[in-house]
Amino acid sequence: MLPFTEDYKDEIFETVFENAYHCLVVVDEQGRITDLNNSYCQFLEVDKEEAIGKHVTEVIENSRMHIVARTGIEEIADLQYIRGNHMIANRIPVRSRGKVVGAVGTVLFRDTKEWMKMNSHIKDLLLEIEHYRNQLKGQHGATYSLHDIAGSSPQLNKVKESIKKVSPGNVSVLLRGESGTGKELFAHSIHHLSERNAKPFIKVNCAAIPDHLFESELFGYKEGAFTGAKKGGKPGKFQLADGGTLFLDEIGDMPLSAQVKILRVLQEGEVEAVGAERPQKVDVRVIAATNQPLEKLIEEHRFREDLFYRINVVQLKIPALRERPEDIRVLAKFILHKVTTRTGKRVIDVDPEVSACFSRYNWPGNARELENVIESAVHLTNTEMIQMEDLPERLQSKAYVMDQKGSLKELLETTEKQAIERALKKANGDKAKVTEMLGIGKSSLYEKIKKYGL
Repeated sequence: MLPFTEDYKDEIFETVFENAYHCLVVVDEQGRITDLNNSYCQFLEVDKEEAIGKHVTEVIENSRMHIVARTGIEEIADLQYIRGNHMIANRIPVRSRGKVVGAVGTVLFRDTKEWMKMNSHIKDLLLEIEHYRNQLKGQHGATYSLHDIAGSSPQLNKVKESIKKVSPGNVSVLLRGESGTGKELFAHSIHHLSERNAKPFIKVNCAAIPDHLFESELFGYKEGAFTGAKKGGKPGKFQLADGGTLFLDEIGDMPLSAQVKILRVLQEGEVEAVGAERPQKVDVRVIAATNQPLEKLIEEHRFREDLFYRINVVQLKIPALRERPEDIRVLAKFILHKVTTRTGKRVIDVDPEVSACFSRYNWPGNARELENVIESAVHLTNTEMIQMEDLPERLQSKAYVMDQKGSLKELLETTEKQAIERALKKANGDKAKVTEMLGIGKSSLYEKIKKYGL
């Protein structure tokens, strides 16, 4: 038997690989496909020769093979949504001499009655879960989980792991990060993973409430407490969040008068409504968020130091988008899918030049700015792919000169050539339209087309 195995091991491997019950894919350490069996090719409706060499995310939707090849952490029996069906996927890292050199993935699929029955059962269970989750969203306001935070960079994964550790407890959490980094999504995720997930999640934007209304908004009021008070009174945010989570967004903008009362709630576990005769016990977990340097505000006597230490039991810093550039591509695709689903407009991807521009841009507004840019581009584009001319001017101008070297004259010529190229493309070659778009004469346009070989 041994000589037979040695002589025919390549044929045996090929037979097993191509005739296996499962769909099989192999990727290298960069996530590029090195092999794909015929079953998978037929299911995906792709040509094997064209698929090999491409990044796995370009061929298989919702794939995580590249992540396993990078982290070396296996993923067993993971549900993966492919071409309208939920498949069971296994992803195993491949090691050579102690180093991860790729990964092998198997997907359970076969067009049999047993699989169709199992697939229907899975879909039914997922729909039931989604139904109950939507009910909770309506009742308690928590609408996001860690699965809604796109990206797998080391910086982002570190925060996600910290959230998984801190969520089960009741300690106060302070989320710090620049504007647009998604602090609210992380707050939702903490609540979603906590034991309080069946109770309310109440958000308070501390920057949006006028100082004179802050106390009544947070702590509520009794009937007749002041002129204009509603009949029967009104519960405050703390009472509404009883048993659940209170998210204090932009806490650095909270007035000092309210900070004193917030501190008492955290220390004593009780809140006193405006006009009430006695305090009321509440059980609330506080998650706070800010993009301001609270330490500096303390020095300027604009934020209480004792409150800072109460809310800063666990501090999590949310990385800016420019600190995790490897997430931009996957985040852009995630946002594009969300926007097109909402708008109903068919835009399936971004041009490679746009993707490169996204990677180079600094994103001062972080993920929120990226979402605004993509939403604007979806509405402006006339094709199924977002082009450079669909982007805001600030990104286009950055792209013209980014990474360019040479004299001022050379940079100006490069910019001029790119502007004419994009105008010709947008006008489908209609030179009369191009002259209107660029505001130049017809003879001047023809000279420049000849000059740049367009």
